[in-house]
Amino acid sequence: MEVEFNNCPDKNTKNLVKQKSKKAIKQNIPKGKPKSGRIWKTEKKKFSSIIKTKGLKSSFEKKQLLREELKRVKEASRAILAAKQEEKQLKKERRRENLKRQEENRKKSEVVQIIKNPAKIKRMKRKQLRFIEKRDTTNM
Repeated sequence: MEVEFNNCPDKNTKNLVKQKSKKAIKQNIPKGKPKSGRIWKTEKKKFSSIIKTKGLKSSFEKKQLLREELKRVKEASRAILAAKQEEKQLKKERRRENLKRQEENRKKSEVVQIIKNPAKIKRMKRKQLRFIEKRDTTNM
């Protein structure tokens, strides 16, 4: 039996009645086997409905001790990281210096032959031309 609320001064009354009946129906529906087949999974609840415990309360002195310990640990880890960084930087610098020295030594030990006649280059074969390199001869 449906009741008409057309002449009622409150237009929302009809909606309220429908909502209340829907809520009552929703709460009364028994939950069966899940569609996914995963029966071991529990039904999720609203995050706000989870009851949280306050946990153990520690004294102010204990908190201070923990803070101090944490500060010491962080400082030690920072020192270790700084030492590693420094070591890495020194290694990089040493490598750069070694490469520079090697390059200088290679240039010193080169045997060069200056070609003053450009016609000689034109007479050369392809294989010989591959070995020719241009260099700055001002410091020789």
